[in-house]
Amino acid sequence: MKHLLFLVLISVCWAEPHSDNSSLGHERIVRIQENGPRLLVVAEQAKIFSHRGGNVTLPCKFYHEHTSAAGSGTHKIRIKWTKLTSDYLKEVDVFVAMGHHRKSYGNYQGRVLLRESSENDASLIITNIILEDYGRYKCEVIEGLEDDTAVVALNLEGVVFPYSPRLGRYNLNFHEAQLACVDQDSVIASFDQLYDAWRSGLDWCNAGWLSDGSVQYPITKPREPCGGKNTVPGVRNYGFWDKDKSRYDVFCFTSNFNGRFYYLIHPTKLTYDEALQACLKDGAQIAKVGQIFAAWKLLGYDRCDAGWLADGSVRYPISRPRKRCSPNEAAVRFVGFPDKKHKLYGVYCFKAYN
Repeated sequence: MKHLLFLVLISVCWAEPHSDNSSLGHERIVRIQENGPRLLVVAEQAKIFSHRGGNVTLPCKFYHEHTSAAGSGTHKIRIKWTKLTSDYLKEVDVFVAMGHHRKSYGNYQGRVLLRESSENDASLIITNIILEDYGRYKCEVIEGLEDDTAVVALNLEGVVFPYSPRLGRYNLNFHEAQLACVDQDSVIASFDQLYDAWRSGLDWCNAGWLSDGSVQYPITKPREPCGGKNTVPGVRNYGFWDKDKSRYDVFCFTSNFNGRFYYLIHPTKLTYDEALQACLKDGAQIAKVGQIFAAWKLLGYDRCDAGWLADGSVRYPISRPRKRCSPNEAAVRFVGFPDKKHKLYGVYCFKAYN
């Protein structure tokens, strides 16, 4: 730190002879220049909303305080975008630009670029958004010894749903929970996503993993088996547990999809294997749990017929509650994990658009 301060002082100081007494050539007056305009980085919006498959611009501009200039012209400007992990302990490289040199990283390659609508525009464009893009991003601008940052949150429209496998309640460690969500066309939900779902009415009494490694569950209607009848509604927090040894359910998050979700009209009910083949014969695949939740929540899909899904479960989506079809609430109703070889049901299929 001392070396850095010394260099800064050297850069802003100069000496000149004393004008009143030229005979004292060894005398010098040291003049110290005031610091120049400070670099400022600003995000015009702190939160941006989009959806899977869409394009989005994360806003970021840089200025020098008390001036309209974008840069001093002395140093090249380096722009760096990173994504903050859910626990804020790490940063994942997204994009770096300096002059004509540009580099993107990981699954952002080929999907990110700077907007550059003006010389001080460092906004990042993300195309073909995927579920993993959700989160907080940091825009950092560096010019010489100066730098500043701004943080922008990218939120995705979607739905949070609780998930447990055929094995039953509390059978997933953290890593298995992550994979379980991916297998169902979703990702493990963040606390913010679960909190928003709770505010929208999600009530679930089984604790599940979240992306930060915590275990929580949302309660809108307090009752004895779920933390106590006299407690207040809220998201109950079990804390952080061993990701390898501890076992819980999981909360997954999914967004809209580029395809068609539908109940296959078939002359007979089907076993699980027959359901798989029926969807394939129709040019589709058997639908996943995330897809039935997305169709129900985001498209208002409503069907009172129970059908097979890819994980071997049987469910049906009700957007308009009615007698014999979830009379009390709109929900994706869960029938269970029936015997695949002997039980007969309909099937929900999904056909992706090219």
